[in-house]
Amino acid sequence: MIATKKEVRLPSLFIANLMLNTGAAFMWPLTTVYMNKTLDKSLTTAGAVMLIMSLMMMVGNYVGGVLFDRWSPYLTGVAGAGLSLIAMILLIFFHSWPIFAILLVIVGFGDGISLTVGNSFAATITHTSVRKVFNLMYIALNVGVVIGTLLVGYLLAYGITLVFEVTTICYILLFALMVTEFKVDVKGNQKERKDDGQVPKPNLKVIWWICIMVFAIYTSYSLWESVLSVHMTNLNIPFKNYSLLWTMNGFLIVFGQPLMNRLFASHKLATQVSLGVSIFALSFFGLIFATQYSNFVIIMIVLTIGEMIGFPGMPAWVDGLAENGRKGKYQGMYNVAISFGRAVGPLFGGLMIDYFSYQSLFLCVGLAMLLTLSGVWLSYKRLPN
Repeated sequence: MIATKKEVRLPSLFIANLMLNTGAAFMWPLTTVYMNKTLDKSLTTAGAVMLIMSLMMMVGNYVGGVLFDRWSPYLTGVAGAGLSLIAMILLIFFHSWPIFAILLVIVGFGDGISLTVGNSFAATITHTSVRKVFNLMYIALNVGVVIGTLLVGYLLAYGITLVFEVTTICYILLFALMVTEFKVDVKGNQKERKDDGQVPKPNLKVIWWICIMVFAIYTSYSLWESVLSVHMTNLNIPFKNYSLLWTMNGFLIVFGQPLMNRLFASHKLATQVSLGVSIFALSFFGLIFATQYSNFVIIMIVLTIGEMIGFPGMPAWVDGLAENGRKGKYQGMYNVAISFGRAVGPLFGGLMIDYFSYQSLFLCVGLAMLLTLSGVWLSYKRLPN
């Protein structure tokens, strides 16, 4: 099909990202609890399913990046959103074991494509700074978290079918936006795509370290989306209260992110990301001692502050380091790291809890984030001026 626009509109990109992440916010925290409490599967089995789902999301990230660069950005986005939509419609009617797990894997693959396509389109916008575009993308993500987690805690009481029906509405809107708003002449508008796609080796080393760090971050973050729900319910904290923590996280980001953007607008992305990731990592050491709901509230606030400072800058940093490289490829690498972390996290968490303890798990992931951040910082310091 012939593209009809020179550039995707920022509001369309924002809403598409919002719909994608609202749908994900319904599914991620729900999956472990549903499999453990309703389908009567162990935490390790639930972690294995989320591992496969996330591995397929990782494949989708890679496929989405390659097809964005080498095929059609528009058709790639439509295909990714379409796959997720079909699987979600089927989940309304078929959510017993093992069809539930199979359809989740398909959703993961489609979401992986859509996520990379969204980030890649964001990197092609020229009328607004890349930093501002990714900040808006990050706000969209967290508005989605607010909506999804606020609703899922209440909708689950009325049955899993209703949850899947509401989630499907999000994917219908995402698919409609992909079809109508993303018919864009990306290659004609981006001169850098005529280059050979080679990134300077020192820059590429930093990109790889960022991806390793992002893997450690999302391995850790996925624990909040999976085993923390079980941990808190085991402490006699209602699932609804767990859900409210995510709602608080989202509201803090929606209202606090513009302030953080102003505070750090004049700082280097390296400084901003390093500070944010450090605060985020330190919050996990607090989980070692948390037993009361108030403890989890305080830790989530600290985690969210680190997240607001550090997370929005990471894809923009990767984009800047890529220089004349292919935007789809390196945004795909970044999203592969996210998906791989989400893949490993629930299974790793389940195994650690089965054989060790929650406290050992939180200590391990906190140290891993700080060590990989050190690797990023050292490689960045070796870049030529």
